[in-house]
Amino acid sequence: MALLPEEVRRIALLARFELKEEEIAPFTDKLSTILDMVEQMSNVDTSHVSPLSHPLDIHQRLREDVVTVFNSRELFQSIAPDVLAGLYLVPQVIE
Repeated sequence: MALLPEEVRRIALLARFELKEEEIAPFTDKLSTILDMVEQMSNVDTSHVSPLSHPLDIHQRLREDVVTVFNSRELFQSIAPDVLAGLYLVPQVIE
C-alpha cells in the first residue's frame, strides 16, 4: 500500500509529530513498507490457531481467600476530631 506524501503529512499532524520537508519522502517509504507488511500478515490463515490469554501454558496458583485485615473503623473514629453517624466530618472548604 503506497502512501502519498500528503497522507504522511496528515498522519504526522494527527500524531503531533513534526516532520521537516526533507523527512517526508523517507517516512513515506518506511510507512508504506510497514503497511505492506501488515497487509501480508492479515492474509495469513489463522483459522486453526486458538486464541490465547497468555503465550505460556501455565495456570495461576490460587490461594484460599482468608480475611487478614479486620475492620478497625470504630477504633479510627474514636480518635477522629468529629464523627457523625459513622462519617468523618471535616470543615467546609468550598463556599
